[in-house]
Amino acid sequence: MGTSGFSWKLPDHPKLQKGKTVAVVVLDGWGEAKPDQYNCIHVAETPTMDSLKQGAPEKWRLVKAHGKAVGLPTEDDMGNSEVGHNALGAGRIFAQGAKLVDLALESGKIYEGEGFKYIKECFENGTLHLIGLLSDGGVHSRLDQLQLLLKGASERGAKRIRVHILTDGRDVLDGSSIGFLETLENDLAKLCEKGVDAQIASGGGRMYVTMDRYENDWDVVKRGWDAQVLGEAPYKFRSAIEAVKKLRVELKVNDQYLPPFVIVDEDEKPVGPIVDGDAVVTINFRADRMVMIAKALEYENFDKFDRVRFPKIRYAGMLEYDGELKLPNHYLVEPPEIERTSGEYLVHNGIRTFACSETVKFGHVTFFWNGNRSGCFNPELEEYVEIPSDSGITFNVQPKMKALEIAEKARDAILGGKFDQVRVNLPNSDMVGHTGDIKATVVACKAADEAVKMILDAIEQVGGIYVVTADHGNAEDMVKRNKSGQPLLDKNGNLQILTSHTLQPVPIAIGGPGLAPGVRFRNDVPGGGLANVAATVINLHGFEAPNDYEPTLIEVVDN
Repeated sequence: MGTSGFSWKLPDHPKLQKGKTVAVVVLDGWGEAKPDQYNCIHVAETPTMDSLKQGAPEKWRLVKAHGKAVGLPTEDDMGNSEVGHNALGAGRIFAQGAKLVDLALESGKIYEGEGFKYIKECFENGTLHLIGLLSDGGVHSRLDQLQLLLKGASERGAKRIRVHILTDGRDVLDGSSIGFLETLENDLAKLCEKGVDAQIASGGGRMYVTMDRYENDWDVVKRGWDAQVLGEAPYKFRSAIEAVKKLRVELKVNDQYLPPFVIVDEDEKPVGPIVDGDAVVTINFRADRMVMIAKALEYENFDKFDRVRFPKIRYAGMLEYDGELKLPNHYLVEPPEIERTSGEYLVHNGIRTFACSETVKFGHVTFFWNGNRSGCFNPELEEYVEIPSDSGITFNVQPKMKALEIAEKARDAILGGKFDQVRVNLPNSDMVGHTGDIKATVVACKAADEAVKMILDAIEQVGGIYVVTADHGNAEDMVKRNKSGQPLLDKNGNLQILTSHTLQPVPIAIGGPGLAPGVRFRNDVPGGGLANVAATVINLHGFEAPNDYEPTLIEVVDN
């Protein structure tokens, strides 16, 4: 860092000693909500988490994990694992994803940046293709941003535009795709009236087409590639609305799992394959489900599936999706600069760190925790372990996931005495919660609780300290509700299942034999959020946090 007088050295904490092993456990998708039959955390047997909540009241509290507390634009924005782990690790709040894009669109800055200038070169003779999630869910993308981008690009010379839509039904209600399509078609019709050739070219459901993550299943990306680039799909329609309506009924699939389809003209020719000289933008602002398609669009050398042809295009992401891989090379909106994360400070102060999760959340407990940065700060002091996730099945089939294996790795790291911080993410309540399978989610929560017990038992043995928290809610509420909190039913009288994250706060608990007497949660940070956790953890390692970090949640009172 170029700042004069900057030092990585953290001052010693006046009242807390160094040298205790600290376990930091993040339960993914574990919020706090009213107990009822749709609160899987409440229904599940979770004796360990229950005991933390029912223990000393000054050692357990709730923190905010959504909206402005994690850098998102409004209090209606659910938290997610990326922004959650950014906040947990960075100790400060940074404008995130949607908010960054909103600011860039609002100010027009997006059109002045390198990324837009790069794709604009193709407007004269080529087609602008927009690929992404069609939804107002605000987790991966937002319809209003797509609408503004369509308007802005057409006003700046795009003459031929093709939209490749992915239907949601995960962060929004299943079936809502029809309404979003009607809005989009209406906008495209208005552009056509102004002489812009603008239409939808292909589509598919987000969990079956394009939006895989963590290289779980490249077939998902290939199905998207075939439809978007090659113009080939098992289903062909003249309109996207007709496609979605028919496929939902005839195949009995929901929005998340619609098969790929292409839109064809009267001669049965696809209206918008991607060819040499075209520009492509992936419009999602959230990175995790865009990295794989970005690799396919960008990398000359690519062996994950046969692309058949690799068109010479100008490709940009809405944002940079991986800061370490510099992927994609071009993007429309600059990422938040997250530096001086707690992990980097602690390593500079000699804290030996072990981090572990399974594939689906390994990036969260490393890359996102470390401010969107891949790899270790200092390989001599750090070890990051990834346990392969189950692939080829939905997570409700094996709801225990790899919780036990993660806990065993953490236990061994704690008992081995080689590490000062042992950090894990237990994905069960989030990944199984997303399937909407209530019974399986109950099993998932129990498995996560058992994993926490194993880690806490190890901390007990070595006289260490634990911090148990979460990154956002999910499993604590599995139904849609009306304004008064009653579960909503669909027109057939069936429960409307909630597969998304929530706006609920999450717990944080501290304890362990190494916790100094007199340490307790303060009463004067009632609005504390995930970003306050970093300073808290730094304190528990025996240091004062940097002064621009969000304040610590703990104090030490003299007994």
